[in-house]
Parts: sequence; C-alpha cells; structure tokens
Amino acid sequence: MKKTIILFSILAITFVAACKKSKTDDPIITPTSNVVEVSGDISANTTWSADKIYLLKGFVYVTDGATLTIQPGTIIKGDKISKGSLIITRGSKISAIGTATNPIVFTSNFPVGSREHGDWGGIIILGKAPVNPTGGEVVIEGGLLPTAGGAASKYTTYGGTDAADNSGTMKYVRIEYAGVPFVTNNEINSLTLGGVGSGTTLEYIQVYRAGDDAFEWFGGTVNAKYLLAIGTWDDDFDTDNGFSGKIQFGLIIRDSLLADISRSEAFESDNNSGGTTATPKTSAIFSNITAIGPRATLTNVGNSLFRGGTHIRRNTAISI
Repeated sequence: MKKTIILFSILAITFVAACKKSKTDDPIITPTSNVVEVSGDISANTTWSADKIYLLKGFVYVTDGATLTIQPGTIIKGDKISKGSLIITRGSKISAIGTATNPIVFTSNFPVGSREHGDWGGIIILGKAPVNPTGGEVVIEGGLLPTAGGAASKYTTYGGTDAADNSGTMKYVRIEYAGVPFVTNNEINSLTLGGVGSGTTLEYIQVYRAGDDAFEWFGGTVNAKYLLAIGTWDDDFDTDNGFSGKIQFGLIIRDSLLADISRSEAFESDNNSGGTTATPKTSAIFSNITAIGPRATLTNVGNSLFRGGTHIRRNTAISI
C-alpha cells in the first residue's frame, strides 16, 4: 500500500507541475485570429486542435450522438457573461486525452493575474446510467436551457438503465476558475456528472479554484482515478442521487480563506435531496484520498464556514 500511495504522490506532483507549465500561465496573448468562438450545438463529430483557442459562449451542447475530440495541449476558455459551459448530452461523447506534459486546459477568458473562481460555467456530462429520482430520469441542475426549438429532454436530462454507458474519456485535463450559481441551490460545478456510466474513463483531472463544487456526481456508476481539487469554494467531492462508482487516489488542498455560505467540506453526500431510501442508493467508495487544510497555521484556523471534513446525511451509504 505504501508503494501505491508514494506512486500517486509522484504522479500528482508531476501532473500539477506539468499543468503549471502549460500555456495558460504564459503572459503571451495568442493572436485574436487563433480564437474560435463556439456556441449552440455540436451535432457532428468535431475535433478541437492545439493551434487554436476555443471560447465557449453560453451553453455549448454536444448532441445527437456526436463525439467532441480535443487534442493534447488545447486551451478552451469560458465567457463569464454568458456562463460559457460545455455539456455532453446523453448518447454523445467527449474524447479529451491530454498527456502529463501537455494537458488539456479549460480556463477563464480573463488575462493571467486577474482570474478568479466563477469566471465561467463548467463541464457537464450527462449519461444513461441509473439514478434514483422518481422515474429514473431527471433534469440536471445548473439552469441549462435548450437551444431554440429543441426538446428540453434532449439537452438537460440524465439517467436511464445502462450502467455501462460510455460518455467518452477525459485524461490529463485541468479545469480552472469554473463553477457558478445559476440560482440559489442550483449551480454549475467545475465538473458535473449526471448518470454517467462505468464505460466512461476519468483519470488525471485537476480542478483549480472551483466557484462551487470541484466534482459532483448525480447518480451513475462511473469510476475515476487521480483527481485533484485545489482551492475549491464549496465542496470537493459531492455525491447524490444514487451514485455508486469507485474513486481512488484523490488529493484535496483547501485555501483557508475560501469557503461557501452553504458550508464547505472535502465530502458532501446524500442519497437524494429528500433523504428517501430510493434505489440505487448513493454508495460511492472513495479510497486513498488525502485532504489538506483548511488550517494554514496554528493561529490561522481558516474561514468559519469550514465546519468539518465531511457532511454525510440524508440516507447516503457512502464509504470513505
């Protein structure tokens, strides 16, 4: 076990170091001609390349079974005013496979030095795996709206009966300064996973300065490894609506000054918002997780809104 933990520590440090060297930290401004504004639907297979910067304007939906492929080293930015967000709808896929030295970066559209949490929406992946709200399907939170003339279920609904559903792959991806509240208790997280199935691959994903939760799972069965949550505003790992996946190797580092009015914890978990015994139960398993903070020094105990390491409630059966 010690060898495994040491190995993850080395991998985590390597990934964080690689992310710090990525293009988003360069003060060089890419020429405007290399910026591609993206809005509306992506309904055919599409590739984003590292020689351009992609700016998300409003809710961008990958629909109709299409696959969005993002090449290593590609930079995607989100517009703040329109809450630029990327949504992978049910039946569609994302293939965002970076490398340790050339990660894919989702970031703020503001200049380096002026970025902060909540600068854009986030990434939402919706799948067909089981969830426990009545009817087995539900609309994701975050205030998503279908494009003109579209059926709401096509764009915003998640859940189903396919536990092995595959929404694609994300590896060596950094998501920074994302996450905004649409309305109270209805937020876009940095990475939101609704009914995502076990056929999906999530590995080596870092969330930095999330404006709400870093990672939130609403039902589904997807597994994940090597997740980093750094400087999160609200919760780092949030699980509900029957999420039953396994998460292994996670690193949480809190900023002692950043906390949300709703309380901020490393873990929050509910079976569902009503606290019923509906199945599938929220029974996620988290193992090999390190959470650091928020206490910075013996005299700095952190923001008073940090109430505990975990907030476990409402009939959840989570294991940590």
